[in-house]
Amino acid sequence: MAETFIQGLFSGRIGGKTFGKDTKIYKFEKIKRAKRAALAENPGMEIIDLGVGEPDEMAFPVVVKTLQTEAAKPENRGYADNGIQEYKDAAAAYLKKVYKVSVDSSTEVLHSIGSKPALAMLPYAFINPGDVALVSVPGYPILATHTKYCGGEVYHLPLEEKNGFLPRLDKIPADVRKRAKLLYINYPNNPTGAVATREFYEQVIEFAKKNKVVVVQDAAYAALVYKGKPFSFLSVPGAKEVGVEIHSMSKAFNMTGWRLAFIAGNERVVAAFAHIKDNYDSGQFKAVQKAGCTALAHPEITDAITAKYRRRLASLVKTLKSVGFDAKVPGGSFYLYVKAPKGVKGGRSFDNAEEFSEFLIKEKLISTVPWDDAGAYVRLSATFEANGEKDEARVLAEIKSRLSGMKFVF
Repeated sequence: MAETFIQGLFSGRIGGKTFGKDTKIYKFEKIKRAKRAALAENPGMEIIDLGVGEPDEMAFPVVVKTLQTEAAKPENRGYADNGIQEYKDAAAAYLKKVYKVSVDSSTEVLHSIGSKPALAMLPYAFINPGDVALVSVPGYPILATHTKYCGGEVYHLPLEEKNGFLPRLDKIPADVRKRAKLLYINYPNNPTGAVATREFYEQVIEFAKKNKVVVVQDAAYAALVYKGKPFSFLSVPGAKEVGVEIHSMSKAFNMTGWRLAFIAGNERVVAAFAHIKDNYDSGQFKAVQKAGCTALAHPEITDAITAKYRRRLASLVKTLKSVGFDAKVPGGSFYLYVKAPKGVKGGRSFDNAEEFSEFLIKEKLISTVPWDDAGAYVRLSATFEANGEKDEARVLAEIKSRLSGMKFVF
């Protein structure tokens, strides 16, 4: 395509005059290319995708049936704007039943077209040029990306194994704390699978009050826990004074493509989000919201999903331990986060997690996601595609077969 005056008009936030010319290949594009190359070199072989970050099954029949019924009703055809009250009521009831959290469904809850847009919009309500967002890494980058779009700065909080994958708030420099507006946390955590303790949330609340920072807790995996009961940031005294929690329908209810979530907590933060959102979209289809109401009224759906992931994670841990990985079932989420080996005995070495991940795809046709933000680790997901428990057992056996005989050096 011939270059025109348009090339000089792109904003600096997406690269300016160099937009589209960057030769750097991003991590997930490298993974896709490696998959294609592996399939081309091994025709007929199956790639086992342990890198996928979404459920492998459809939403439950009772939820699908509600969508079918509600989609046929003419009263649901119009704009939903900032959401229907029925969904906000269902979200409030869900928080009360599952997390023992009380919120006002009229002023402290609002729907979003998935968690991603909520995380993208919040910086526009708080970040001015020069302001700082405190963002844990490794992790989901959306809030950080839009902080930069707003002219703000991002200060990374490394999640290290020695600290239980919890950020050290006491290590944040004074000049950064002074300019900070937002603190993004995510528990249970993607990719580490760590869960937050009550003591940590208490520290977060104290930090937010002292430094006048708004807390954004990304609770996409909050209901997927393997020890004890699901635990909400909002259940800790003082949480609603300093922040909000974002709950997704994707992970806990197999509704990834449905694009539905809700934000709950501080009334002023929710109001600011509503103001920004009202200028971005016209709301999720009402029938989808009503199907979401059905899902939220049936938290036992999540219990069944959690049981499946627990079973798969336990098998993955057993397989990985058999070839030398220090793996254990996480506290939550559907991910395993394990240290990448430094090499293979008698074979090649790996300078980082990305090299190891590429090796697994090319040599073993097993796809993972590498993270080198705070040490070299790879993420493996229990959401690999399998048609029932019998096929699940086959996939897990195949993983073990492909890794057997490998002597990794750590």
